Amino acid sequence: MKKALIVQGGWDGHQPKEVADIFAGILGEEQFEVEVSDTLDSLLDGEKLLGLNLIVLVWTMGSITKEQLDPLLAAVKSGVGIAGCHGGLGDSFRNETEFQLMVGGQWVAHPGNDGVNYMVNIKQKDDFLVAGIEDFAVCSEQYYMHVDPANNVLATTNFGEVVMPVVWTKSYGEGKVYYNSLGHQANIVAMPEVTELMRRGFVWSAK
Repeated sequence: MKKALIVQGGWDGHQPKEVADIFAGILGEEQFEVEVSDTLDSLLDGEKLLGLNLIVLVWTMGSITKEQLDPLLAAVKSGVGIAGCHGGLGDSFRNETEFQLMVGGQWVAHPGNDGVNYMVNIKQKDDFLVAGIEDFAVCSEQYYMHVDPANNVLATTNFGEVVMPVVWTKSYGEGKVYYNSLGHQANIVAMPEVTELMRRGFVWSAK
């Protein structure tokens, strides 16, 4: 049985506990042994992290110590997968540029705030991660992000003429990284399309 660690916390506005509960359910359905932690101190044990298949971060903003961050980066570099969504991975630890390099992007703004109606457009439609999922509408925050040009982009949205990545994968050392900018709160994560995208992302990124 594969092992996953979900670390939830940070800004409460993103409902980290509720989102972590949804993610734990998805991983349980995929036969993962799941541990859910509400402290970044769960990242201190580097040997334990190296024994995981997947780390899921649900932690918006806040700060992380070097003693917490270094084992996380080392684990992913060694091949442990990391996945997450919205601010829980794409707006964590704003001062940590190496963390942002690993993720492949960083939140910058959400023009219009919550309640924006927009489309998510699926790309590379023969890829396992998005195959069979059609373009879909969302009413939520629309993330404008700084992104790594090396990301493998699987879904996008439009800000006027600007095409902005929504779902991407990348590598960090030997580790697989999966990110989805959707998921402002638990109701968005629970949308069938978003749940399925996250399910596939977890399975793909796990070592």
